[in-house]
Amino acid sequence: MTASISIVIPIYNEAAGLKAHLTGLQALRPDCEIIAVDGGSNDSSAAIALPLVDCLLGSPRGRARQMNAGAALARADIVLFLHADTVLPPQAPQTIRQALANGGVWGRFDLGFASAEPIFTVIAAMMNWRSRLTGIATGDQAIFVRRTAFEAVRGFPEIQLMEDIALSKLLKSLAPPCCLRAKVLTSARRWRQFGVLRTVIAMWVWRWRYFCGADPALLAAEYYKDS
Repeated sequence: MTASISIVIPIYNEAAGLKAHLTGLQALRPDCEIIAVDGGSNDSSAAIALPLVDCLLGSPRGRARQMNAGAALARADIVLFLHADTVLPPQAPQTIRQALANGGVWGRFDLGFASAEPIFTVIAAMMNWRSRLTGIATGDQAIFVRRTAFEAVRGFPEIQLMEDIALSKLLKSLAPPCCLRAKVLTSARRWRQFGVLRTVIAMWVWRWRYFCGADPALLAAEYYKDS
């Protein structure tokens, strides 16, 4: 059976939660193929992923590079980019196929956080509203795209940060996004680690600086310095 969707997952030192994440995707196989791209982890991420994916490959670290490497090996007509700490909603493949069957080229899910704290409900609502208003998707929203369209824009620009925004801008030149109401759930770990208010402000500042022409490499150095 040929996979209808290729799920590309960039990983880097994700050992703590990777087995549970990939185990949750097993029910989607073989309708979906799972491709994990390791960016040089120094923990057991690659060993954990190996028996739970259809393809495991290595790549220089960086989400854009890793996702491009995975997409280059994708066999399906639709590619879904999924972060290692993001959980798909039920019936995600069917929802994606239906959206694209109605004339869509690319899209993303609404976002929710795996937390019951009200502040994260507010943050997610703001992110989803902003995405609908601007047509810009974040990587946490599980971007999906027809492989032909992804190839037409030459994939993710290989910058060290804001690759999701850069890809969205390219894909918007082909078609508006399909903004699905179904929600992916992503981890609130980083938000808690660095403080919710601090993270919100930092995200807005980094995005503004990027739109104003700041070097993504400089922004990435700031973003990852405490990771």
